Amino acid sequence: MYDTILVPTDGSDGMARVVEHAIHLARLSEATLHVLHVVDTSTVPLDAHSQSVQEGVEEAGRTSVAEIHDRAVDVGIYAVTAVQYGTPHQEILAYADENDVDLVVLGTHGRTGLPHVLLGSVAERVVQHSDVPVLTVRTSPAEQ
Repeated sequence: MYDTILVPTDGSDGMARVVEHAIHLARLSEATLHVLHVVDTSTVPLDAHSQSVQEGVEEAGRTSVAEIHDRAVDVGIYAVTAVQYGTPHQEILAYADENDVDLVVLGTHGRTGLPHVLLGSVAERVVQHSDVPVLTVRTSPAEQ
């Protein structure tokens, strides 16, 4: 059903649940799993510390995609990783288009913690503008 699945990661703790779903679907579909981290350049302050902040975020992103890659490979899934710069939802949508992604699997809330009615701001924008199906996964269990 799916040949190419994209799982964008922000490296947050809740990503484990998202990754679990993406890997499960990739195994069932025998799909290639693309793991993407976007360094959000729209929120980096323009001061003397900007470069070190950006380098730290990039390194955390590289670590996150490498860990997900290794998990996928350990269960027999072919995985591709990428770290890109820009506005997260725009980069996710562009990456999906450029790599003929069939499904995007992403978390409903990321690092920002900005409350939205149903989704985090990045997920909300990806769902609204994606040309391919988007599976959203709660990054934390539902409250009872």
